[in-house]
Amino acid sequence: MIVADTSAFITLASTDVLELVLEEFDVHTSETVIEELEDTAEYNDSHGKAADQVLQYRDRFTVHEASQTEFQSSRIDQGEGSCAELARKHNADFLITDDLRALPELQTLSNTRVAISPIVLKALVKKDVLDKQEALEKIEEAAENRDWLESPIYKRAKNLF
Repeated sequence: MIVADTSAFITLASTDVLELVLEEFDVHTSETVIEELEDTAEYNDSHGKAADQVLQYRDRFTVHEASQTEFQSSRIDQGEGSCAELARKHNADFLITDDLRALPELQTLSNTRVAISPIVLKALVKKDVLDKQEALEKIEEAAENRDWLESPIYKRAKNLF
C-alpha cells in the first residue's frame, strides 16, 4: 500500500506515469488531499492540469475519510498530516511526498517509509514495467514541470538511479 499526498500525485500526473502507477500499486490518499487537488485543478497551469488528471482517475485509488489530524506543523500541512495519519493507521509500505521540508518530520510521525515520488519510478523499473532510461526521462520531465531543475529534490531523484 502506497499513500500519496498532493505533491506526489501532481508530480506523477505531470509526467504521464500516473495511470501506470495506479495499475501496478495499491494507492491510497485522504479526502483532504482530494480537496487540495480540487483547489489546484482550478488553476490554468501545469499543476492545475496535473491535478485535474489525478481527479479523473479518482475511481482507481482509495480515498479515506480524513479526521481532524494532529499531524500539522510549520512544515506539515493538513494534506500531508492526513496522509501521515493514514499511513500509520493502515501500516502503509510507503508515504510518498515531494515536500522535502516536510519529509523528515513525516518520517518521525508515521511508522512507514517516507519517500519522494521518483521512488515509484524506481519501483516500476525494478518490476520491469518501465526501463531505466524511461524513468530518467520522467525525472527530467518532472524537473521541468515542477521547477525542480538544480534543486535538492532533483538531485535526490537522480541519485535514485
